[in-house]
Amino acid sequence: MNEHDTRPADRDPAQHETGGRDTRRHDNGAQVSTGIETAGVPDAAIPELVIISGMSGAGRSTAAKCLEDLGWFVVDNLPPALIPTMVELGARSQGNVARIAVVVDVRGRRFFDNLRESLADLDHKGVTRRIVFLESSDEALVRRFESVRRPHPLQGDGRIVDGIAAERELLRELRGDADLVIDTSSLNVHELRAKMDAQFAGEEEPELRATVMSFGFKYGLPVDADLVVDMRFLPNPHWVPELRPYTGLNEEVAGYVFNQPGAKEFLDRYTELLRLVAAGYRREGKRYVTIAVGCTGGKHRSVAMSEKLAARLAAEGVETVVVHRDMGRE
Repeated sequence: MNEHDTRPADRDPAQHETGGRDTRRHDNGAQVSTGIETAGVPDAAIPELVIISGMSGAGRSTAAKCLEDLGWFVVDNLPPALIPTMVELGARSQGNVARIAVVVDVRGRRFFDNLRESLADLDHKGVTRRIVFLESSDEALVRRFESVRRPHPLQGDGRIVDGIAAERELLRELRGDADLVIDTSSLNVHELRAKMDAQFAGEEEPELRATVMSFGFKYGLPVDADLVVDMRFLPNPHWVPELRPYTGLNEEVAGYVFNQPGAKEFLDRYTELLRLVAAGYRREGKRYVTIAVGCTGGKHRSVAMSEKLAARLAAEGVETVVVHRDMGRE
């Protein structure tokens, strides 16, 4: 997230203006959003639930506001122990509350130990729930907190980086359980909203969504990757003078890459492997997967392979988005 507004002192550093959203603050600190639109839901239906969590300053508030704009009933800073109660109230709303998003963060850390128990309770009741985790690099988080001149909620008498480290450790297990991890280190507000829209704006939830991301190893591994593959076993078009200025989107560069020994075989076999993995993800109820395809600079080999791999996945019925993280950075 690269854009920031001037905002009240009690807001998330990544939160921007709410555009007039109507919220009511309860005694426990929860802010319950009103003005939802969930028409056409059957009576006594169990609401769909999304839990938004992640690092302070990574964009939780922006993600929540995006879901609110899509018609979700949004509850900010609800103690985790009250999540099942919130779902039960939604089920009694005669279809008026069909989709609930709950923001859980370290402001409610004394309640945080109850989250796992609440999640188990929801699973027992057959509630469809997903966890969205907002991640960001330490450098980006420090920059955001400094830009709004606010301390990190967990830093105490220490530095901002101390608070970030403490929060990262506290949320480690939850991050591992997340259905969707979004790294906002290099995203602005509009790009984060676009990612949320891509995942939640559709009327029907697909079985599996995949993001295929090309990247350059010299710029670091994507922190939100579920699977990582390395294309550096193929010759680098960078060392071919006539191909160097172009990217893997260029037909000549792609042709060079896939004419190398092992390139087509890798694509075929990795597609087979992903078919196996995708079937397992579906059985386990995992709806999102990020596949990171790397080469040295993220310009030639990884881009060409990502495009072909995404096309294969789409042909398999997987809704696929291609992102070229580092293309153009040179």
